[in-house]
Amino acid sequence: MAVQLAISTRNARLDAIETDLGTSPVLEIRTGAQPADCATADSGTLLASLTLPSDWMAAAAAGSKAKSGTWQDLAADAAGVAAHFRIKTSGAVCKLQGSCGIGTGDLQLDNTNIAVGQTVTVTAFTLTDANA
Repeated sequence: MAVQLAISTRNARLDAIETDLGTSPVLEIRTGAQPADCATADSGTLLASLTLPSDWMAAAAAGSKAKSGTWQDLAADAAGVAAHFRIKTSGAVCKLQGSCGIGTGDLQLDNTNIAVGQTVTVTAFTLTDANA
């Protein structure tokens, strides 16, 4: 039998992620494969860097937590195909990473073929806690 957690416990774990990252996290959209883990150095080209809203995630409910507010960079830094993201503290410590795409990936973008100066918009991002 698998370990199961109460929804309130799953919600608390999800809300702790937002607390750990703080009120000024930075989302980086990058090319190429994501690093092995958050402790590994950045990889790929940095395409866009977004400072997220101070309340960047909605309160967890039913074991999941979705983005809150507008996540947008009005001028991409470089050109390339978005493949992964990293979310870092305001002090540049990576705390969360995953894949990105359109219709696939952990983080959804309006366009993965990014040009210099282009507006980059995150259309969806949801964290779901395991052990339901």
